Amino acid sequence: MSFFTEQPITSADKTFFQLRKDIVEGVIQAGSKLSETELSTKYAVSRSVIREAINRLASCHIVERKANIGARVVALTAEGIIDLYQIRESLEGMAARLAAKNMTDDEIADLNALLNSHFQDVKNDESYYQEAGDVDFHYRIILGSKNNHLISMLFDGLYHLVRMYRVQLGMAGPRVSAAFDEHKHIVQAISNRDEELAEILMRRHILYSRNNIERKLLSAS
Repeated sequence: MSFFTEQPITSADKTFFQLRKDIVEGVIQAGSKLSETELSTKYAVSRSVIREAINRLASCHIVERKANIGARVVALTAEGIIDLYQIRESLEGMAARLAAKNMTDDEIADLNALLNSHFQDVKNDESYYQEAGDVDFHYRIILGSKNNHLISMLFDGLYHLVRMYRVQLGMAGPRVSAAFDEHKHIVQAISNRDEELAEILMRRHILYSRNNIERKLLSAS
């Protein structure tokens, strides 16, 4: 089962997936305290189910537990984005390099088709919001690396926290067309099997994205 096509097996899974989605998309605000009692009422499940979901969310790094405070959704901060995106820049740069080497011709064709499907949103100057799953540009490239340890590090360890920043503070306004152009250049490098250039362009793209989000955080503070 792929990372983005998870199907709830139990009611506990269903609660976990919904709670994770609500946190990532800001329905439950960043930095807010998580009350087992309130959440059990909201999601109509037992407190033990909520407790299990919170423990799983902590392993995704979008919830943290602190002594004498309890569980909280992580806050979105300038310091946090720097730490997270430094790691992301390195790992996804490596993924792009490996994707240029290891993706099949059909996978590269699909990646180009995905990018073309995004063009309409960019042309209409809409927010360049990408759902999780096969429509996600970065997801395709990470999978295309064919390195299972790298895939696990990004998906299990970082991806949902990255999505919190991207969804809540991500691409809109002038950044939309710039990000799309950066994606085009990355795909071209992968299509040309230029491993070094693919890595350089991906690292630069993530750096620019980090700077964009960091500016938004600082301007809001």
